[in-house]
Amino acid sequence: MTQSNHSKYTPYAPVALKDRTWPDKVIDKAPIWCAVDLRDGNQALVNPMDHKRKVKMYNLLVAIGFKEIEIGFPSASEIEFDFARHIIENNLIPSDVTPQVLTQARAHLIERTFESMKGAKRAIIHLYNSTSVAQRRDVFKMDPEGIKKIACDGVRLVKELAEKNPETEWVLEYSPESFTGTELDVALDICNAVIETWQPTPDNKMTINLPSTVETSTPNIFADQIEWMSRNLTRRDSVTLSVHAHNDRGGAITSSELAVMAGAERVEGTLLGNGERTGNADLVALALNLMTQGVDPKLDLTDLPHIVKTVEECNQIPTHVRHPYAGELVFTALSGSHQDAIKKGLDAHKKEKRTHWDIPYLPLDPNDIGRSYETAIRINSQSGKSGIAYILEQEFGFKLPKAMQIEFARAIQKVADKTAKEILANEIFDVFDAEYLTQEQGYSLSMFQYENITGTEDKVRATTKLLDKSGVEINFVSEGNGPINAFAEGLRQKTGTMFELSNYEEHTLSTGSGAEAASYISLINKEGEEFYGAGVDSNITRSSIKALLSAFNRINI
Repeated sequence: MTQSNHSKYTPYAPVALKDRTWPDKVIDKAPIWCAVDLRDGNQALVNPMDHKRKVKMYNLLVAIGFKEIEIGFPSASEIEFDFARHIIENNLIPSDVTPQVLTQARAHLIERTFESMKGAKRAIIHLYNSTSVAQRRDVFKMDPEGIKKIACDGVRLVKELAEKNPETEWVLEYSPESFTGTELDVALDICNAVIETWQPTPDNKMTINLPSTVETSTPNIFADQIEWMSRNLTRRDSVTLSVHAHNDRGGAITSSELAVMAGAERVEGTLLGNGERTGNADLVALALNLMTQGVDPKLDLTDLPHIVKTVEECNQIPTHVRHPYAGELVFTALSGSHQDAIKKGLDAHKKEKRTHWDIPYLPLDPNDIGRSYETAIRINSQSGKSGIAYILEQEFGFKLPKAMQIEFARAIQKVADKTAKEILANEIFDVFDAEYLTQEQGYSLSMFQYENITGTEDKVRATTKLLDKSGVEINFVSEGNGPINAFAEGLRQKTGTMFELSNYEEHTLSTGSGAEAASYISLINKEGEEFYGAGVDSNITRSSIKALLSAFNRINI
């Protein structure tokens, strides 16, 4: 086996921040969210969005409740420019939503960007230039002073054009691209120079956005960088500190959360985390993480399935089934012990009418994001009786006795082992129906009538007609203490099969005049083995007789 060539990589140096405060902070309110799906997300697509898909994504972002939306890079292409004009000229920007547009710190691009936003009530000009050691060395071949001049020259032009177009309220956002690859003192010097050039005030703030354009360290180091910058930025009360985390190491969500604890007030990201390379911070996960801690995320995620569907249509990228919150299987338990715990937790939550959500294995109530309890349990060869019983009850109304749950689980296990696939709810019912209700290989009830025997308190005479699997009639008359006992006695006499009644339970399947009853009866054969049966009928007596016959069939099949 070839040894890994790890020695070519340099570990990221920790920040000398001995009195860091972020580890003791708690996020108790949502940050300012800025969705960059239409720009950062779009440029990462194999097939970038056309106008129709951009409109669909934009409408989704507005509906979710984003108040700042980066709508594109208007100076990069006509599609981007035309989209900006489309939403402005057609009055598609709500009064409480601010569009944001990206531009490099280059004069002709800045001028074109201002053209794209003409007529907007309020707009954020997001100016950036690369500041990292690698970019300075290999791309721009400049020292930090030269990079700082590019940034400040860009800011001066933005300021000049803003003053020439006073009908729009202009907000400046500056990003030292590749911030995490830039020495902290260099990044601070450039950002402070930009701040002094723009001259923000507490009433007219600007945004300093610190991106981990390439995630190169653990999230705690990023948090240290943010706290250090937050402490040392000039005019701090006039600056909104923002972060834009990428996911190269898989830590974009955590980096964003720790950054907010470290002083960031604003977070950029995308729905479901689409972005360059391994993606951006997932704003859906970030917002729902807050909600699970009792914090209002300030975004409407109550119909997450619709959001996922729309994002997939716009990005033409499927969502992984295990994606946090949004994946098809994240509220699914396939382990039997997990299913049992979920079922018991949900039952207790409902019975005790709890207001606080605390269910095993479910950190979020699926109903809160447009999912349902029914999706919480799915069945395969790893499943247990509780999950199977839960689906039968929730989807079809059958509340199986405990012992019957174990018995039926064995039938499902055989199917799961044979198919090696997930068993869907309708397939579970099909097995239940074949095993207990239809029973093509056993007797079926054609007619059952009974009458009280005159002169007795509870003895009845029952007349029964059964059909065997070939359709041949079997008739008998029998007596007993009640209809169930009389029917059982008739079966023993007619067939010679000995058994004893063991357990009986019943409940209604639905409410109203057309309600049906479900009955469950267990019989013990002469060897001491227990067999359950189930019956359904609008008449409770007939449902009980069907359940007894069902158990009898299972003894003899």
